[in-house]
Amino acid sequence: MKERIDTIKKFIADHKLEPIVNFLIFAVIVYAFHWLWWNGGLQHYLEKFAFFNETQEFMAHMVAVPSAWIVEHILQYPVKFFNNTIYTYNNSWVEVEGACSGLKQFYQWFFLMLLFPGPWKKKLWFIPLGFLAIHAFNIIRIVILVVVIVHWPKYWNFIHLDILRPMYYLVMFLLWVWWVEKFKDGKKKTN
Repeated sequence: MKERIDTIKKFIADHKLEPIVNFLIFAVIVYAFHWLWWNGGLQHYLEKFAFFNETQEFMAHMVAVPSAWIVEHILQYPVKFFNNTIYTYNNSWVEVEGACSGLKQFYQWFFLMLLFPGPWKKKLWFIPLGFLAIHAFNIIRIVILVVVIVHWPKYWNFIHLDILRPMYYLVMFLLWVWWVEKFKDGKKKTN
């Protein structure tokens, strides 16, 4: 068995296929945990536990509060904020509920980094860094959705579902590329 694995590794190295293999590992891990969350019933199962629901609500609140602050104080939109909902002056609103909390993406990121090769010492700080990046993107996402609901409400579903939701995967992909290029093999590559 070891000989077969060594032969495969040699073939990958000889044909410079490591980037493709790495990408396939990334894609399989991210998709597998996405599937487990929705189709595999993990989210439905976890919703039976108060801790999960409270964590999801807490995280939604941690997205909603800074998003509302940015919209009101930086973008200068007159809004009201109540129960994780940002109400706009044109009688529209953006509600940040549990599904918008980023918890699923945290879960995917955690397992991606847990299962993907690399030094554990670096994973100890890189996983939380990924959480921060995902959380920051989520705040930006909600701010964008408020702007869209004010100015282009008929495009809200398209922007929300088809543009911004998939961008979570772009954020995770870019973080993962950084990991592979700089940290995966144990020492920072300097090129």
